[in-house]
Amino acid sequence: MRCALKPSDPAGDLPERTAQRLPAPAGGPVSGLPQLGEERSAVGSDHDLRRALDRIAEAAVSLTGAHRAAVALHDVDGGGTGELITHGVSPGAGSPAGASLEVPIQVEGEVCGTLYLAGKGDGEEFGDGDRHLARVLAAEAGLALNNARMHAAARQRRRWIEGAASVTTALLAEPGTRSSATHALTVVAEQGRELAEAATGAVLLPHAEGGMEVVAISTVLSEDVRTEAFRGWIPPASPVLQQLDAGLAVFSDDFAADPRSVSPLSRHYGPTMLLPLRSNGRVLGALALCRMSGDRRFSHTERTLGTQFAAQAAVALMLVDRHRDRERLAVFEDRDRIARDLHDLVIQRLFATGMVLETARRKALLPEVREGLGEAIDELDATIQEIRTAIIALQQGPSEAPPGLRTRVLRAAGAALGGRPSVQFVGPVDARVDERTGRELLAALDRALTAVGAPSLPPRVSVVVDTTATLPDGRPGVRLTVRSPDGSHPPVTWEHPLGGHSGPGI
Repeated sequence: MRCALKPSDPAGDLPERTAQRLPAPAGGPVSGLPQLGEERSAVGSDHDLRRALDRIAEAAVSLTGAHRAAVALHDVDGGGTGELITHGVSPGAGSPAGASLEVPIQVEGEVCGTLYLAGKGDGEEFGDGDRHLARVLAAEAGLALNNARMHAAARQRRRWIEGAASVTTALLAEPGTRSSATHALTVVAEQGRELAEAATGAVLLPHAEGGMEVVAISTVLSEDVRTEAFRGWIPPASPVLQQLDAGLAVFSDDFAADPRSVSPLSRHYGPTMLLPLRSNGRVLGALALCRMSGDRRFSHTERTLGTQFAAQAAVALMLVDRHRDRERLAVFEDRDRIARDLHDLVIQRLFATGMVLETARRKALLPEVREGLGEAIDELDATIQEIRTAIIALQQGPSEAPPGLRTRVLRAAGAALGGRPSVQFVGPVDARVDERTGRELLAALDRALTAVGAPSLPPRVSVVVDTTATLPDGRPGVRLTVRSPDGSHPPVTWEHPLGGHSGPGI
């Protein structure tokens, strides 16, 4: 921040040391010094910048006999005129023009503004005493300005720090429901936009074809702009992307006219910050904070705080990813444990029970008893197959991965049959059946369910997908069989060689 005190300069000592360094007027003591001391005390105790500067302008008129006084301030970055405080003339007509005495307002040699005095009575010139008083008042104005800016910067810094902390808290709270990638990125975009007082905040991540694309956005603009943003991306050759990939922030006071901008969305925006989301030396993406054309530019302090916020947000996103990985690992460990228990305990017990029933069926004397035991054994065999299917499903990959053929068969059968269909898989279906054969199998399943009378099917219609089958010509293949246990519909079979695309249809 410009026009700021160095850390070694206590703010409270500046007026005294500044006054001591000012040369004494040639005419000896200045008659207005007692009143000046009162004014300095009042200014030093006033934390409102405009009110303090108004007191200084009023004191300048009162102590020097000037008709009017004005305090013109530079903006926060030290360039251009910021605020104009006048005394002795209406604010609408106030102007530094025509001033006969100008004193720079500075802190540690850096100019922050100017104190103007004009129009002394009876054509009298400003003397050395007047100049001395003006220099002291200018030093007071510099102190008031510096204190105000330090207070504002402290408040702003605290707001950004609290915002970054709230992002981390929001991303890590209730991880079971709030740690999804979309939610995490949206939180960063929304919080960044609010802290920067911007019209749009957006998170960009690497695109599959290179460059970066918008994946989360928070904006006060229309829904059309939001939709357009998700279709836009920064191409790999963009100088903006090259700078972001190097871990450097990109700042622009007018993004619409910036030659580095290649996005059609830039036409909506003026001051813009593109901040790398960087953690552990790796650039994860970027945070774009954009104000509307004509809005005030981002100050040096805002740029610094925005860069720090983006770095903190990147760390939070990394923590969320790691937390999600730990959760996923815990789920997989539970699934493996359940699968082992089903295989080692449940299936073994069911198999043992089936053997007992088979022995009883062979020893049964009454035909109806043997028939009943046979049906029970068949039900146990079907149950064992379903449990084996469940075990394989538990051992599948992450839930966010594209669904495999096994999952798609279960969904198709469930949609056609309703409830819980009897679907059995033999062999590693997802590993052995390629995508094209899988699509043909699903189409064959749909035709088979229609052929046997879906949707008016009995609840125990069974579907078997066997990837260990041997086709009539001796080639290994996959066989789909759809049958009703009660024999009310003839079974339907579809076969296809593995690794080829010339198998017979239904």
